[in-house]
Amino acid sequence: MSILEPLQITNTHVAAEVLHLSGYGLIWDIVKRFLNTTLPINGQVLLFLRPPDLRHCVLDVLLLPGNILRCEVVAQQEDAKYIKISSNCLLNVGHSYSVHCEPEGFLIQPESYQFQSKIDKNYHTTFEVFLTTNTERVMLMVQDQEGRQVWKRTVHLTGYFPDSRRGSLPEKVEENVQVEDSVPAQERLLSVRTEFINRVSDPALNQLLDKLLHRGIINDEEMQSARIKVQAEKARDIIDTVRKKGTRASSVLIAALCEVDPCISTELNLS
Repeated sequence: MSILEPLQITNTHVAAEVLHLSGYGLIWDIVKRFLNTTLPINGQVLLFLRPPDLRHCVLDVLLLPGNILRCEVVAQQEDAKYIKISSNCLLNVGHSYSVHCEPEGFLIQPESYQFQSKIDKNYHTTFEVFLTTNTERVMLMVQDQEGRQVWKRTVHLTGYFPDSRRGSLPEKVEENVQVEDSVPAQERLLSVRTEFINRVSDPALNQLLDKLLHRGIINDEEMQSARIKVQAEKARDIIDTVRKKGTRASSVLIAALCEVDPCISTELNLS
């Protein structure tokens, strides 16, 4: 420790002469880089199945840091179906990883991928596994550059694209689809009413009001009345007002929520 004598004092600054600086910052920067390359971080493996053609379908494998929200990734995958499966694993930044599949014989590209912890908001496919449309189950493995297994799961593919995979739906699956399609939109909103009130943000609610007004679901008076309320009351007013206006109005609200906040709509099973 040393006491510095000021060379100049102004209303906003104090100037002093420092002859020697600590090397701590330089050393710590090297230590951090070393730790980042040696210590694993929490990662996740997300799977998406693209719509098949007559003979093939593609299983997309995404290796991502564990702090990435799944709903954000799902929202970018367009018509690919998310396969819900345990995804947690440990990954090392800068290490190379590869995907392997059993039974063998399926094309996988690329051969390896160097894992990075910093990515932008575009969640691109890491590996593509090309399957045949009659594939019902595969064993997927992720291995590191030393050949050690970091993630392994049995993946069941039946039921994700039944129309083109089997030519016809099993009776039980057809019944489930019909029941889901027959649920009125206002009942779907009622089933998620509490979560909608508690979770939809105030900026998202204001955007929903604009879209509902544009589509003619609410009028100016209803919009102004809701807009001045606090978040919870605003959300309650929006969902209750729209539900009472029937199926079409409820469907418009669901579609608007999917556009304004795809994460919340996915979590509420409205997408």
